Amino acid sequence: MARLLADYFLARRRPFFGFDTDPHESPFAVRFPGLVEVADLATVKGQIALFDQLLRRDATPRIVDVWARSWSGFLKITRETGLVEEARRLDIEPVFLLVVDDAGAWIDAANGLLAQWPDLRLVLARNHGLAAGVDTSAHFPGLRDFDIAGLDPIVAQAMERPELSLSRFLVAPPVEMSIVVRTALRAWVLGVFTQIQAYELRVAMDERGGR
Repeated sequence: MARLLADYFLARRRPFFGFDTDPHESPFAVRFPGLVEVADLATVKGQIALFDQLLRRDATPRIVDVWARSWSGFLKITRETGLVEEARRLDIEPVFLLVVDDAGAWIDAANGLLAQWPDLRLVLARNHGLAAGVDTSAHFPGLRDFDIAGLDPIVAQAMERPELSLSRFLVAPPVEMSIVVRTALRAWVLGVFTQIQAYELRVAMDERGGR
């Protein structure tokens, strides 16, 4: 999901800052060199690099890829520093986006976030390739979600190529890629990007209307 957000901003020619909380493999940072930094939350240096940047008042969005092994540490620091409250004081609105899985861990994560911040902007990313058949509305009927279609394994394999930029793909897909794969992947990417754009417009409307 972090990759999709990053490529969405790149496709719209908008700058962003990204942070990868996996200090070992760092797949988000590897895919976007020079645009995404690694933030090791086990160190004070990594915590400062991430959390201080999240409170910068400018128009550049921040994308934080919080991996499962980093989640508890990230949430603990967020609570202890009062990040959400401080961000709102500075007129910065945090958005938490949880990827839905079929194991149910996302339910506990969502409940924990809403218990701490009842009015938090929380979005559920339901990837049908990971959680087919999961009904998010049954658990959280009031939350928005991104409904991400599943991909055929051949198309998914093409998307995971290390050199493939989804933003550049929309403009100039690789000529060596099957036309069938190109068509399917383009439709999938545009479907996700359309949902992100719709959410951005909704947030802007909420802000103009006093939320």
